[in-house]
Amino acid sequence: MAKKKKMESKMEPLEGQALLEKVRELGNLSKEEKARACGYYTVTKNDVERVNMMKFLNALIDAEGIELDSKANGNGRGGRSASYRISVQSNGNLLIGSAYTKQMGLQPGDEFEITLGRKHIHLKQLGAEEEIDA
Repeated sequence: MAKKKKMESKMEPLEGQALLEKVRELGNLSKEEKARACGYYTVTKNDVERVNMMKFLNALIDAEGIELDSKANGNGRGGRSASYRISVQSNGNLLIGSAYTKQMGLQPGDEFEITLGRKHIHLKQLGAEEEIDA
């Protein structure tokens, strides 16, 4: 927090590619100095400058295209993530699970042709052009 003697006109915070380029230009400065130079600060009514590091870091994450929030399925329930491994159940069934069917956009009633190999099972969706290996 630095006290400013005269009021400067505050710039709009940089975002996206402009933010990334500016941060690269300012390579030898501290995080706080980079945030301020990119417009991530406020001046209080007492003329005290405050750098908003959270907004700056979040803008950097967004500019890099990193998705930190999980993609919820809309009903607030996260569920289990797909591990791409399944086991034969005690009754002999193979259960693929909704994580995979949702990812593929499958709907109830979609049909598959099953082809057995020596150590593999091929599922071919009827009416689809791609082959799905399980």
